[in-house]
Amino acid sequence: MRAAQLKAVLPRELLASVVVFLVALPLCMGIAIASGMPPAKGLITGIIGGLVVGWLAGSPLQVSGPAAGLAVLVFELVRQHGIAMLGPILLLAGFLQLVAGRLRLGCWFRVTAPAVVYGMLAGIGVLIVLSQVHVMLDAQPQASGLDNLAGFPEAVAQALPSLGGGFGWQAGLLGLSTMAVMFLWEKLRPHSLRFIPGALLGVGLATFASLALALQVKRVEVPENLAEAIDWLRPADLLNLADPTLLIAAFAVAFIASAETLLSAAAVDRMHSGTRSDFDRELSAQGIGNMLCGLLGALPMTGVIVRSSANVQAGATTRLSAIFHGLWLLAFVLLLSSVLQSIPVASLAGVLVYTGFKLVDLKSFRKLGRYGPMPMLTYGVTALAIVFTDLLTGVLIGFGLTLVKLAWGASRLKISLVDLPAAGEMELRLVGAATFLKVPALTQALGSIPPGTTVHVPLNNLGYIDHACLELLEEWGRANAAKGSKLVIESRGLKRRLEGRLHTNVGVSPASKLEVKGLSRA
Repeated sequence: MRAAQLKAVLPRELLASVVVFLVALPLCMGIAIASGMPPAKGLITGIIGGLVVGWLAGSPLQVSGPAAGLAVLVFELVRQHGIAMLGPILLLAGFLQLVAGRLRLGCWFRVTAPAVVYGMLAGIGVLIVLSQVHVMLDAQPQASGLDNLAGFPEAVAQALPSLGGGFGWQAGLLGLSTMAVMFLWEKLRPHSLRFIPGALLGVGLATFASLALALQVKRVEVPENLAEAIDWLRPADLLNLADPTLLIAAFAVAFIASAETLLSAAAVDRMHSGTRSDFDRELSAQGIGNMLCGLLGALPMTGVIVRSSANVQAGATTRLSAIFHGLWLLAFVLLLSSVLQSIPVASLAGVLVYTGFKLVDLKSFRKLGRYGPMPMLTYGVTALAIVFTDLLTGVLIGFGLTLVKLAWGASRLKISLVDLPAAGEMELRLVGAATFLKVPALTQALGSIPPGTTVHVPLNNLGYIDHACLELLEEWGRANAAKGSKLVIESRGLKRRLEGRLHTNVGVSPASKLEVKGLSRA
């Protein structure tokens, strides 16, 4: 960028970066807590997302950092394998993303059915809500969504002094107050103050109230020196990647992070008229960022729509805003870590509970109804499967339903027999896709044809016909030739395909009385 251009855009980029920084600060810490990790881990990921990925990104206005969409998966991984194993998993996941980007596979991550993506986000949102309501009461979340739901009455009882509990009710009020401020600010904020994020305002007011009233609540723990939060990857830990469960976890992180990033990038492109996203470059940049997060023992990152939309709305036009927001995060952690230590954990949990409710996007669910009941069913089943089982299982079930829908659509075939004006001639009309799944129905239709009939079979209304149906037609023509029947396949542009599939001499087959007409254009 030339000096004159830089001077022209720098003030706007600096202002936008401050807005993004204010949005990112509470989210980085809150998502880390929701992931079962120290808050400083989320800040490290946010810094890398700004300074490194912001510089390399293929989507210049997208902002990267820790995402709520991966919090549930990270929480489960940390619970099962420990924090030390998150580094090797992220290193491999980032490497897979980098390779996918270099192989120009970015566009393929966008073929994920929207119903599966929205259902995945809804399921994650429900799990975040179920876990963070415990954190809002200064209690420990359970291992699964159902355990969190079942344990909620006990957590409330322990938070109420009248039932012999402690001071969890104070934390609960701070969390609810944070959510109320975010909701009211979103609805009532003046246009001139739209750049102030509701999350920061809610956390700031909750922090001030907790200090003024000397509330006995848990507060954020961050080290005075950021270097203390870095857990360097140990080479010996890489040997654990031989464990198949860790390999599956790395592939799951890579896929989910890539899908969320590229869907976010596509959404950001619709918000502005500037440079379009290079999905392969963005995927490679995310891979490098996650590899660095793995080396430093931080959280995984994705492109995040909340921070990215704030970046666009604040007037950013270049990648400088994302880079500067990483600088502000780094400076804040280094110079004002004592301020972070005053923030109530319950207030950050309130931010995550509010975010979790937003992830359950009912508008997207209703929009899926325009495409029939199956996408809505896929959305609901994916979300429920994630809540009742785990994230990976739920996503796989969603993909399975998508494939079932695809197979069902591909196997639909309308079969009808029509009498032609000429005596002794009929037309077997096939519309759709003639696959082996329709062999029984096609057999029944052929069985109803009277002996001695010449049957015309036009194939122009077929999107696909496989060898099973072609062989069935050939066999019927051969078996009924002695009865005076004749089968005439009428098609254009299919000569080479049909000649390779039919066993007889297509077009001149007196033995089977099977002919193919209209092949001159092949």
